[in-house]
Amino acid sequence: MSTAVKIYDTTLRDGTQGEGISFSVTDKLLIAERLDQFGVDYIEGGFPGSNPRDITFFQEARHLKLRHARLAAFGSTRRAGAKADEDPQLKTLLESGMPVTTIVGKTWTLHVTEILRTTLEENLAMIEDSARYLTAQGREVIHDAEHFFDGYKSDPDYALRTLAAALKGGAANLTLCDTNGGTLVDEFKDIVARVVREFGADKVGVHCHNDSGLGVALTLAGVAAGATLVQGTANGYGERVGNANMTTILPNLFLKMGRTAACAGNLGQLRDLSLFFDELANLRPDPKAPFVGQSAFAHKGGLHANAAQKVARSYEHIDPALVGNRTRVLVSDMAGRSSLALKAKELGLELDEKRPEMKGLIEELKEREFRGYEYEAADASFRLLVAKHLGQAKTFFEVDTYRVIIERHGADLWSEATVKLRVNGEIVHTVAEDTGPVGALDKALRLALEKTYPTLRDLKLRDYKVRILEGNSGAGSRTRVLIESGDGHRIWGTVGVSDNIIDASWEALRESVAYKLSLG
Repeated sequence: MSTAVKIYDTTLRDGTQGEGISFSVTDKLLIAERLDQFGVDYIEGGFPGSNPRDITFFQEARHLKLRHARLAAFGSTRRAGAKADEDPQLKTLLESGMPVTTIVGKTWTLHVTEILRTTLEENLAMIEDSARYLTAQGREVIHDAEHFFDGYKSDPDYALRTLAAALKGGAANLTLCDTNGGTLVDEFKDIVARVVREFGADKVGVHCHNDSGLGVALTLAGVAAGATLVQGTANGYGERVGNANMTTILPNLFLKMGRTAACAGNLGQLRDLSLFFDELANLRPDPKAPFVGQSAFAHKGGLHANAAQKVARSYEHIDPALVGNRTRVLVSDMAGRSSLALKAKELGLELDEKRPEMKGLIEELKEREFRGYEYEAADASFRLLVAKHLGQAKTFFEVDTYRVIIERHGADLWSEATVKLRVNGEIVHTVAEDTGPVGALDKALRLALEKTYPTLRDLKLRDYKVRILEGNSGAGSRTRVLIESGDGHRIWGTVGVSDNIIDASWEALRESVAYKLSLG
């Protein structure tokens, strides 16, 4: 049995039907080029003629210099009672200029009689005529058998006849679609195996949705049953709860199931590819995403971290580097000496777990986490804490007092911050204004320090997150603030906790500045 599979990416069509997913024409062209570089075999571009964006995309896509991937235009079979060579939609598919046309055909008798409102025989003719017409024009035809598993369970003989019609018309591939996402793994695998026996593995593909949380499992089961073409979307984008997630499918295919594909050699780029899609879609990456998520190879418990340090595969099912990821050690109140030593090493610090200072560091860490501090996304604050206990902390400034005033005058809202510091033994007193209190504090702090420390001019606040830790105290609840900062070269996180949101923000802001200064 051949181990080769074809990878068909439908992010630009099915993926964009997901809520909140939208790509510009430029985005779509960049995605097509990136997928080609990664080694995907087919890239489905959308519905030519359905909207101005897709029309423009296909016009521009003709000029792309793709090295491997074949672009596909998506549509449906001819209309009932019409001739294929007169059907406007089939003509639009041809006019797109794409080498591949993917046409969706009905396989479920319910859809034929109640949705299309035509006869079962006419539906078979629609499928065959459409495939034959497009093939005669030199196009590779992929037949998407819509609702195939529901159709098969309702009338297996008719569902198989629809596939035979597509093949008779010249379709190169019969992709079985679990359109409603409701099929279970065992029945899915049995049905795919039946189709493979009837038509041959080289003709069969699978297209799955994640409505039952099984999109990836179904896809892998389909390949195990003999399917040789896999459809999916980047990061599982798609209608309702999404399509089968290609960034999860590919590592399982190549690393667990021994399958091969043109993109298998580029698997180390997978995390970067996943982040690229989220960036263009303006979505925050899912830290829990298998293989590519930030937390996919993160260890929090001291026992786990210690074991992973000794034998990585004891708590990691693959080498993270194979998918472009890395091992991370999280610091928490579960941490022991090994965890802290590993975390410090990850941050470039040599920390001997047998040092006597470790006891005090662990005690303070656990006490702080009990109060609500969290260092998983605040590496800079953790570095400062370690430096303090090792006697390596440098004092760049001391805070005497700070104050924030917020005023509204009609529609205008502004904040004034006053900061009083000691810098090199001298008192520096500054005042600054901004729309919000954190912005005003940031400006006042910089104003006080930039003359002495000009490198702070590069510091930028990138993100600001607030979490209420104890909701039962109402407005007086304890608050945790995480601030993400950067200087154009590095990005770091700091944390502050207080019963007062401004004070928590001030602590995180102050530590961000202190960390930047510690970098030199």
